[in-house]
Amino acid sequence: MSRSVNQLVAYGFGTIYLAVGILGFTVSSGFPVAGAEGGALLGLFGVNALHNLVHLLIGVGLIVAATAGTRAAKAANVAVGATYLLVGVAGPIISATVLNVLALNGPDHFLHLGSALALLGVGMLADRPVARPRFVSP
Repeated sequence: MSRSVNQLVAYGFGTIYLAVGILGFTVSSGFPVAGAEGGALLGLFGVNALHNLVHLLIGVGLIVAATAGTRAAKAANVAVGATYLLVGVAGPIISATVLNVLALNGPDHFLHLGSALALLGVGMLADRPVARPRFVSP
């Protein structure tokens, strides 16, 4: 059984986000569940328990969508990509405010923008329906 590009990307990103969510709990203990302070995953990325939970939910959502088929995977890739684009753009603005409940920091912003570009690109460009020429008999 073959998988579409959108399914493969959703499985891949879903697995990565699940792993990041789980690993985040190894560095976020001792910090508030939500807030601007958190642990540093891989020594770079700010995480707290809420941020880890978001990663877990996104990971599960992408894997469920990939399992459901190409159409669901494509929709999930676009939805998650658009959300990450918003987070990547708004993140630097809210990082120094009380709205930063996910312990976002500079490296997070770049990673979110990278995820957004990859997911949106695949979601919008891959697995497009092929227009079939119509032949009209004379």
